[in-house]
Amino acid sequence: MAVFQEKVARPAPENLRGPIHWIKENLLATPLDVVQTILIIAFLVWTIPPFLDWAIFNASFVGHTKADALGSGANWIFIKEKIGMFIYGFYPKAELYRIDMVFVLFFVTVVLFKFVAKTITQKAVVFLIYPIAAFILIKGGYFGLAEVTTDKWGGVLLTLVIASVGIVLSLPIGIILAFGRQSKLPIIKNLSVFYIEFIRGVPLITMLFMGSVLLPLFFQEGVELNKLLRALIVITMVESAFISEAIRGGLQAIPKGQYEAADSLGLGYWQKMILVILPQALKVAIPNIVGISIELFKDTSLVMIIGLFDLLSMVHLAANDSHWLGMETEGYVFVTFIYWIFCYSMSKYSMILEDRFNTNNK
Repeated sequence: MAVFQEKVARPAPENLRGPIHWIKENLLATPLDVVQTILIIAFLVWTIPPFLDWAIFNASFVGHTKADALGSGANWIFIKEKIGMFIYGFYPKAELYRIDMVFVLFFVTVVLFKFVAKTITQKAVVFLIYPIAAFILIKGGYFGLAEVTTDKWGGVLLTLVIASVGIVLSLPIGIILAFGRQSKLPIIKNLSVFYIEFIRGVPLITMLFMGSVLLPLFFQEGVELNKLLRALIVITMVESAFISEAIRGGLQAIPKGQYEAADSLGLGYWQKMILVILPQALKVAIPNIVGISIELFKDTSLVMIIGLFDLLSMVHLAANDSHWLGMETEGYVFVTFIYWIFCYSMSKYSMILEDRFNTNNK
C-alpha cells in the first residue's frame, strides 16, 4: 500500500524586480556597500544643493550687463552675451550664416549617409562631399564667398575643425603605421617603430611648440604655413601614432586561423589584410580608437599656446573683458558642459558601433 506524504506549500518567491530589490542588491548587499552608500549620499547632499542654488535658483539669466545680475548665484548673462564669441570666434558677423550652414549640412549628411545612401560608393561620396563643402563655406574665396582667414576662426568652430580633421586624417595614417610596424621588411618596421615611439614619448604641448617653429623649415621659401595648418599637421602626426598602436592591438587579437583561411583562398597580402584582417581588427580596436579620439578632442585646448583661440581661449578672452571681470567660473562651467556633450556623444556612438559589429553571440 502506497504511502502519500503531505506536501507543504513553499513560500512565494521574493519580488526580484522593482526599486526596492535593486536597492537591496546594489546598495545594501553587504556592510561595506551600506557604508559606501551612506558616504556617497552624504557627499551628494553636501555638494548638489549648493551647486543648484548657485547655478539655477540664485542665478541671473535676464539682462545685458554685469550690473543686471541679481542675487549671489551664477551670472549666466555673461554666457548669453558672449555666446557668439564662444561659438564663432572672431568670424565676421555678416558671414556667420555660412557657419550655420555648415552645422546644418552636417546633420543633413548624417541623414543621407545613414538612410539614403545604400551602397559603399554612395556612402563614400556623401562622406567626401561634406568636408569639401564645409571648407568652401568656412574659408570662402570660392563662388563669390568672401575669404575669411584662419586667424578669424575660433571658439567651438575651431575646436571642431581641429578635432575632426585630426581624427579623420590620423585613422588611415595610423593603419599604415600599424601595418608598417608588423612588416617583415626591417627598414619599414624600424622606421615605423621609431616614429611611433618617438611621437608617443613627447608631450603634445612640446610637439605643438616644435611644429610652430620647425615645420616652416621643411618647406620651400615662399610656402606659407599658417598657425592652424601647423597645428593640424602636428595633431595628425601625434594622433596617428596613438591610433596605430590601438589598431596593432586589434591586429594581434585576430586568431591565426583567420590568416590561414585567407591564405587558403589564394588572397594576396593586401587583399588578405584589407578584406579579411583589417575589418576584424578595427572592430576590436573601436573602444581604444574612440578613447584616443576623445583625448584628442580635449587636447585641442592646448592650441592656445601657439596663438589659436579655441573654445577655452575664448572664455579667457571674454573673462578678461573689463566689463565682465570675475566671470571665469561661469565660463569654465560652460566649457565643461560643451566638452562633456561632445565627448559623451562620441562615447555613446562607440557603444552603438560595438553592439552593431559584435558577432560573438550571433
